[in-house]
Amino acid sequence: ALALAQARAVAGRLRGVGVAVEISVIRTEGDRLADARLAALGGKGLFVRAIEEALLAGKADAAVHSLKDLPAVLPRGLVLGACLERGDPRDVVVTRAAGGFDGLPEAAVLGTSSPRRRALALRLRPDLIVEPLRGNVDTRLRCLEGGGLDAVVVGAAGLDRLGIVPAHAEPFRPDVFIPAAGQGIIAVEARADDPVIMTLQVLDHSPTHLCALAERSFLRRLGASCATATGAHARAEGRRLHM
Repeated sequence: ALALAQARAVAGRLRGVGVAVEISVIRTEGDRLADARLAALGGKGLFVRAIEEALLAGKADAAVHSLKDLPAVLPRGLVLGACLERGDPRDVVVTRAAGGFDGLPEAAVLGTSSPRRRALALRLRPDLIVEPLRGNVDTRLRCLEGGGLDAVVVGAAGLDRLGIVPAHAEPFRPDVFIPAAGQGIIAVEARADDPVIMTLQVLDHSPTHLCALAERSFLRRLGASCATATGAHARAEGRRLHM
């Protein structure tokens, strides 16, 4: 649902300037292996590999991604054609009962499969029990409602784009719970030699794109992947960039 919402947002912007757009839905290996652990299967690349193959084969002209899901190194011949203005980059803890993160009982069970979210949550609350939890935003929230979990951590931007307002949700400060590189950014990937890149420029938000490049450069420098507990959050303020 989130991938489609983001694709429709990009398509709507392009149609607004007279570009004809057709949305093609590609089911990826990551979608098919919904119950497996990402790190054991090759990481978030499972969600983009089939889409990037379609781009390279000329079966698609552009691909819409949550930027945090794109590996730091893109395949040869592909580039970031545009980054839309960043949404809310924060992580949000959604709890079954009121009280927020600090109000969770001792040894409460938190659901997340992100090494970054696991590490940050346990740094703040070493008493928590962190259980792996994959799936779309709505799937994870249903798991919370079903019992067995006391809380889950999701991205604020995903909730916003799906129009979901949980009853008990509390955003973390980004300087305390550092977001994933690219979190909150919709990115459009394209072939490096394709003239469509010029068309995509109408979507690009320069300050966001600069922050995206800084955060992804940090990941590349570390050799970090989705199996690494790594966060990076850049902010462009005037002529300065803070990360």
